[in-house]
Amino acid sequence: MKTLLTAMVASAAMLAAATSHADERLLIGSTSSSSSHYSYFVAVNQIINNQVEGISSSVAETGATVDNLRRLGRNQIDMGLVTTNTGYHAYAGEEDFEGRPVDNRLLWVYTVAPQNTVMRQDAGVETFADLNGVRFNPGITGSATEKTTEAVMRTLGIEPDYVRGSTTDMVDAMKDGRVMGSVKSGVGERLDGSSMDIATFTPISVLSLDQEQADALRNEMPDVAIVDVPEGAAEGIPAYTTWAFGVAVHAHPDMDEETAYQIVKAVMENPEPQVNAFAAMQDADMAKMTLEVGTVPLHAGAARYFEEQGHDIPDTLQPVQ
Repeated sequence: MKTLLTAMVASAAMLAAATSHADERLLIGSTSSSSSHYSYFVAVNQIINNQVEGISSSVAETGATVDNLRRLGRNQIDMGLVTTNTGYHAYAGEEDFEGRPVDNRLLWVYTVAPQNTVMRQDAGVETFADLNGVRFNPGITGSATEKTTEAVMRTLGIEPDYVRGSTTDMVDAMKDGRVMGSVKSGVGERLDGSSMDIATFTPISVLSLDQEQADALRNEMPDVAIVDVPEGAAEGIPAYTTWAFGVAVHAHPDMDEETAYQIVKAVMENPEPQVNAFAAMQDADMAKMTLEVGTVPLHAGAARYFEEQGHDIPDTLQPVQ
């Protein structure tokens, strides 16, 4: 009897120790379950649960970036999907977060969305300065692309004749010449499907920022990144420079440093499940994207991982208290 009681006590102690040690529970904010980005976060969740000892995570369906940032601010999630431009707005207390900043930290960027200014070749528009007075769609109505394009044009002192509408509206309008150009988020280093649809029967070009314009945006719009897109975004399209924002994973600033380190390490070293879930990540260099496109300070744990891999952390991404 004594032996049985001793064994039961020992087993209970072992179970309690295992339970207390095993699981720091984390909740990951994502987006709509119909989005391919949701599938990406399911893959990340599996990596964390399979590869990071002592962490148990789960994914919550949310309203994406703004919702996730507000949930971070209310301590309702530990990490989640954030576009880098809006992450900066929250950190700085601007735009939707004016007067109500949300402290947040960058873990990694998993895809970059170059903002491609696609023009009809017969529009006679060869530079951004040529857009003055031209019928032009800044992005689909209500989108981050629309809002960012308008800010870019204001910064560069350019005044197109804006035409609003949905993707379908603008594709049709560009095909029949009622609109001369439009801005659309790229898919990695390729043009998006709607731009390729236009190009099927309508010759197109893509505008490129000149050095002065790129420098102006770097200096005056810290919420966006400037990226160089290589030749081949579509057939016959040369290399160009444009603005972009990334889709990233941001964390609460109070996340434990070792936890953040182990999560970033696991994600960086297990790309295959992520590519299977989100095809745009094929051949992506997440460390490079993170350090080039991130807009808020890295979490100290993330910074430690990148430094261990030999990366230099830009001043703007250095961890802060």
